[in-house]
Amino acid sequence: MAAAASPRSKMAAGRPRPLAAERGCGGGGGGGGARCRRCPCGGRGDGGAMLAFVARAAARPYGLLKPTALGKIPGRFLLHQEALPHLPVPPLQQTLDRYLQMLQPIISEEELNHTQELVAEFRKPGGVGERLQKGLERRAKKTENWLSDWWLKTAYLEYRLPVVVHSSPGVVLPKQDFLDRQGQLRFAAKLIEGILDFKTMIDNETLPVEYMGGKPLCMNQYYQILSSCRIPGPKRDSIVNYAKGKKQSRHITVVHNFQFFELDVYNSDGSPLTTDQLFIQLEKIWNTSLQTNKEPIGILTTNHRNSWAKAYNNLLKDKTNKESVRTIEKSICTVCLDAPMPRVSEDIYKSRVAAQMLHGGGSRWNSGNRWFDKTLQFIIAEDGSCGLVYEHAPSEGPPIVALLDHIVEYTKKPELVRSPMIPLPMPKKLRFNITPEIKNDIEKAKQNLNIMVEDLDVKVMVFHQFGKTFPKSEKISPDAFIQLALQLAYYRMYGHACATYESASLRMFRLGRTDTIRSTSVDSLKFVQSMDDPDKSDQEKADLLRRATQAHREYTDMAIRGNAIDRHLLGLKLQAIEDLVSMPELFMDTAYAVAMHFNLSTSQVPAKTDCVMCFGPVVPDGYGVCYNPMDEHINFAISAFNSCAETNAARMAHYLEKALLDMRILLQSTPKSKL
Repeated sequence: MAAAASPRSKMAAGRPRPLAAERGCGGGGGGGGARCRRCPCGGRGDGGAMLAFVARAAARPYGLLKPTALGKIPGRFLLHQEALPHLPVPPLQQTLDRYLQMLQPIISEEELNHTQELVAEFRKPGGVGERLQKGLERRAKKTENWLSDWWLKTAYLEYRLPVVVHSSPGVVLPKQDFLDRQGQLRFAAKLIEGILDFKTMIDNETLPVEYMGGKPLCMNQYYQILSSCRIPGPKRDSIVNYAKGKKQSRHITVVHNFQFFELDVYNSDGSPLTTDQLFIQLEKIWNTSLQTNKEPIGILTTNHRNSWAKAYNNLLKDKTNKESVRTIEKSICTVCLDAPMPRVSEDIYKSRVAAQMLHGGGSRWNSGNRWFDKTLQFIIAEDGSCGLVYEHAPSEGPPIVALLDHIVEYTKKPELVRSPMIPLPMPKKLRFNITPEIKNDIEKAKQNLNIMVEDLDVKVMVFHQFGKTFPKSEKISPDAFIQLALQLAYYRMYGHACATYESASLRMFRLGRTDTIRSTSVDSLKFVQSMDDPDKSDQEKADLLRRATQAHREYTDMAIRGNAIDRHLLGLKLQAIEDLVSMPELFMDTAYAVAMHFNLSTSQVPAKTDCVMCFGPVVPDGYGVCYNPMDEHINFAISAFNSCAETNAARMAHYLEKALLDMRILLQSTPKSKL
């Protein structure tokens, strides 16, 4: 099994997403939920109130995987989980002090003075803050994890914008060297075999436990990503998981030319099909789906969640449709055999692939070749471009990246055994009866999707000048170095700092998901202001740079130990809602809305594979930035919305490249000082 990322990576991989609970418009925001992504009511909210956004992000792998055992070890997973500590509720006064400190670089002095008064009122002995804190502490004693259920609902299941672009991250894998259908199907067969190899470790509970700083991490998310699917609901979605129970899934879904097939991937004796057998089955699928289906049923999954919930209920009224949908939902995963992308120049090729992974290119291209509610969808196009898109609710990034690393390594293995050619049954084509009403739903979904596709601006940049080796040589955390470069790039572009989200993994705790690393700090602002100041010496600038990266490191360490502020503040707010008390002024404050409006939504997703994850911005005027630092280069994926005149992904990439180079020159021209 592939190792997870370097022990230095404590952040969460993936992209942030908004919370329905984090809305300043009292729940009246257009889509019924505001997430750190795009505001459903255009940033206005009902009655002119401001929407606040909270980022949810994919947690990224941290620590080294330590292989432990072979063979089946029933009960090992449960024993491991029960030994993990519970997520703590941070001290109230500590969080409030850190909240005020976090606000300093992003709001005016006047706003800060007002917020200080609100905080003073909130923290009074015997006051509302203390009552809510005690409620949280009681909840923590009664549950496995006081945050996880709330987070799942507010960050994901109650979020009403489409999962496409606004929620589901994509991953761009290295281009494969096949150029035809035979190569595409051969690679797909090998990839499926790699997935099943990984699944065996999950089923047998022999998956190596991950460690961070010598401490074991929660492995629960690995058990949620296969044989699971999101189900749309009118106000809240749900997740089904068919990996548990006696009758486990034995099939995957294969999509080609918008047509869905059930492919059984196990022999009658329970052994997985070999690459040769899978190749033959995929050829059968290809040959029986040569014509593009006129009605791309999968497009329905790209729509606003409320609209899709209505269409879903309508679709399932027909028995045949219901059986087909259930087959997709129960499958281990989906494999999408895509048509080749339109040819583009080499410099924009990876950016185009990133868009394909996120949304499929629109209704004229491959977007109908998906079922976006499926947790895992592996995408392999005829021209060698490949990757995946995953539905975010069951998992953060680490399990996805570990699975990918495992599969990529597996596809490089030579095939040792030629399998006996036992006749295999024809894969079953899934049928759909399309009524005029369903056809109308598909047309509406196409129109909405194409608007989203046109609006998304994605730029993949491979920064070749140096990788993580350089900051390490300067005894600086590579992640802190990159985050500071992002701060410098943004400041040079806009002349001010902004609220910045980076995910921190809480997997040190049972059922842990993520918290937020606040990359914008008093120290980061001092550095970026000094960088182009002619009155500051290079030595002063370098010292400020080092101090800022150290501050980032300290916040990161605090966050992974459950002592960051964002989830605690969210918990206090949700506790107020649960207790049916009036919403404290602290959460209705403009400063809180500014703090939750993440113009920079970022995630480090380290992988052994030379890949990059990508996701959309979480606010209309923001950027989504994901990066994978390799030894001698860094892969970046930057996104923005074309509908916002102030943001531009290519421009951000240009400023980011310059910031990284300027910071290297600065460090190389100054001796290391003892901070």
